[in-house]
Amino acid sequence: MKEVFVRLDRCLGCKSCEMACAVEHSAGKSLISAISDKPGPVRRVYVEMAEGQKMPLVCRHCEDAPCVAVCRTGGMHQDAVTGIVDRNQENCVGCWMCAMVCPYGVIGRHTEVRMAVKCDRCKNLDIPACVAACPTGTLIFATQQEFVEMMRKEAALRIAREAKGLAKA
Repeated sequence: MKEVFVRLDRCLGCKSCEMACAVEHSAGKSLISAISDKPGPVRRVYVEMAEGQKMPLVCRHCEDAPCVAVCRTGGMHQDAVTGIVDRNQENCVGCWMCAMVCPYGVIGRHTEVRMAVKCDRCKNLDIPACVAACPTGTLIFATQQEFVEMMRKEAALRIAREAKGLAKA
C-alpha cells in the first residue's frame, strides 16, 4: 500500500502542496474557480516552521487512528483494506473531537459547513495532488519498501561520490 512520505531535507516552504490540495478539493478543481468557491476550499496538508526547518505535515492514516476511536457518529472511519482514514460527510456533525485528538494536528475545520476535513490521499487520483505539485520532491508517494530502497540508493550514491572525492585528495 502506498503512502505519502516526507523528505524534510528538500522542503523550501513554498506551500505548493497546500495550494494543490485546496484546489483539488474545490468544486471546480481549478485555481481560478477555487478562489470564488462558496464555501471556499480547505487544505488538508500543512507546511509549518519548527526549529528553523520547514515541515510539511500530512495525515499519517494511523493504524490505531485516535480520530476514528473518538468519533461517536461514524464521521471518521478507516478502510479495512487500504488503511486510509477518511471522513463520512453525512455522519460528521462538526464536533471537532477528531481534530482535538489528532497527534499531528492535520484535521482541519471547515467552519462554513461545520465539518472536519482531512487528507483522503486524493483517492480519485493516481498520485495525490500535494505530491504531484511539490517542485522539490519533498513529498513522495510510494510503498514503504519503495521509499526505503530509494533512500538506500541515494545514500549509496552520496557515499560513493564522497569516497571518489577523498580518493583524489
